[in-house]
Amino acid sequence: MERRERADAARNRQAILRAAEELLRRHPPEQVSVERVAAAAGVGKGTVFHRFRSRTGLMLELMSERARDFEQAFTEGPPPLGPGAEPAVRLVAFFASVAELAARNGNLLSAIEHAMVTRKSHGEQPREANPVYLAWHRHVSGLIAEERPDVDAEQIAHMLLGTLHMEPIATQLRAGEHERLAAAFADLVDGLLRGGGG
Repeated sequence: MERRERADAARNRQAILRAAEELLRRHPPEQVSVERVAAAAGVGKGTVFHRFRSRTGLMLELMSERARDFEQAFTEGPPPLGPGAEPAVRLVAFFASVAELAARNGNLLSAIEHAMVTRKSHGEQPREANPVYLAWHRHVSGLIAEERPDVDAEQIAHMLLGTLHMEPIATQLRAGEHERLAAAFADLVDGLLRGGGG
């Protein structure tokens, strides 16, 4: 009985995530409500809230799913994104990949931002406490510190990652202009890691 309940819960989770993904593909983020996701997944609204706590939680979990493969690539995959290349090269590859990931998931990122702005619960974690953000920040700050131990790597990593949420940058990403952003990040990394500390 317990095994069947676990299997049902796993199926419901996947159905909810896939329904949210499909709705985001076809509708503006502000139109993708918990009610619409529940209806599309064939579950009750309470099931969505029980599993994900809120619309924000649902969107963050969907983004987390997409980010897991990316995290494996930059921690265990081949260079230049993965281990084996020098820090500056890996950092450029990381931000190029982040920009592409964000451009491919523009509606999802917009939905997360919209959910955070309009959420009713104040007990949820801030963006910087999200496991995906923490993993990205740890990676970026580690690469910076490896090459430039003389700078505040943690703070610079927050600054670099924070630009992804600036409206002009988010607008570019939604328009698919990730290559321009990747080139700008490459210039920043080059100036930071290769232009100083010598």
